[in-house]
Amino acid sequence: MINTHDLKSRDLYLNKLIAFRDTEPVKVVTGIRRCGKSSLLKLMVQHLKDTGIAEDQIIEMNFESHEFKKMNADDFYHYVKERVLPEKRMYLFFDELQRIDHWEDTVNSFRVDFNCDIYITGSNAYLLSSEYSTYLSGRCVEIKMLPLSFREFIDFHGFEVKEVRSALGGTKKVVFHESGDRYELREIFDAYMRFGGMPGIADVGLDQEKAMVLLDGIYSTVVVRDILEREKRRGQKQITDPVLLRKIILFLADNIGSTVSVSSIGNTLVNEGLLEDGKRKGTPSTHTVQAYISALMESYFFYDIKRFDIKGKEYLRTLGKFYIVDMGLRNYLLGFRNRDSGHAIENVVYFELLRRGYDVAIGKVDTAEVDFIATKTDEKLYIQVTESMVSEDVRRRELAPLQKIRDNYEKIVLSMDTGLDSSYEGIKSLNLIQWLLG
Repeated sequence: MINTHDLKSRDLYLNKLIAFRDTEPVKVVTGIRRCGKSSLLKLMVQHLKDTGIAEDQIIEMNFESHEFKKMNADDFYHYVKERVLPEKRMYLFFDELQRIDHWEDTVNSFRVDFNCDIYITGSNAYLLSSEYSTYLSGRCVEIKMLPLSFREFIDFHGFEVKEVRSALGGTKKVVFHESGDRYELREIFDAYMRFGGMPGIADVGLDQEKAMVLLDGIYSTVVVRDILEREKRRGQKQITDPVLLRKIILFLADNIGSTVSVSSIGNTLVNEGLLEDGKRKGTPSTHTVQAYISALMESYFFYDIKRFDIKGKEYLRTLGKFYIVDMGLRNYLLGFRNRDSGHAIENVVYFELLRRGYDVAIGKVDTAEVDFIATKTDEKLYIQVTESMVSEDVRRRELAPLQKIRDNYEKIVLSMDTGLDSSYEGIKSLNLIQWLLG
């Protein structure tokens, strides 16, 4: 049982749940395992109690628990029905609901039969796929949860950012730990890049060995429960080879932020002798690889990003990129290294843009590329990400694509070292760490 007093708040997500409280849609919280969905439901339960809802109006079920392991959809319905108070508004919380077959029928029955407000979590996008949406189309709202942002990481690990006077007479940000130790902001960012944002790491502390054990557990659970077991339950035999699945995971983790096609992954694996050549076997290897990648995206392990032609104003079908949901998981898979730190910080920026509610695409302008186009209903940003803006060659390379864009939306270069200028012909040069804290 999680003690709610020990829970750190995740206000970004909790506020969304609170905003939808007592509205008709079923609230569905999705995201990779162990990113904090169960704790979010606990925080919401605590919020209800704090606002006067009695304990017996709240029903909580976690389907990972042994208590509910053998339950089918009928048992599920009867369990809840027995506990519903006829004259009262009920609040129903169902954690990891994808383990119950035909759960959507049951949840729909609750909506029809009882006066209730329903909250669900799931670790697989299959939860929200076609058969689900036919039952609850238009009647559910999805809240997409991600591992900790850099800001949340600072909070969860007991750090606090404070402004202090610098030797040059201005101010600078430094970080104090609750133990009293003082750190440079860059050190804490490096820890975030190394350990990632899985909330459970805050419980074991920034200890490499313990963190790796925790990440190994998350990796195994995602692969076994959300991919291999899920496929068995769906009666689909496409994803049957754990070794091949791991090879594809390693390939994608190694190539975050690089332009890849499914056929290029297939070719690499064939060349390494890891995948039978489709032409010989009569089964297209591209099709196999695509099925595995889809399963990895359904379990929120990897996210794909499409290209957008800025001048032609259309999405392009060719060559997207993949990003991994958590840098700690990537380091667990590949070991620690610095050789592609540019792609690593790009990965962090991509997920931060998602957290801030943007739709994100890669921009193509003539033959040049803009790392990210981030759009909301009333806002658009063009963003380049680079390690340093100190060298003139790098500045030219990073600014050139942005200079080709002829509209008046904001254009930004994010880097670890911005150089001396804060803008170039209206293109802002911002420090990446400060931007993450903003």
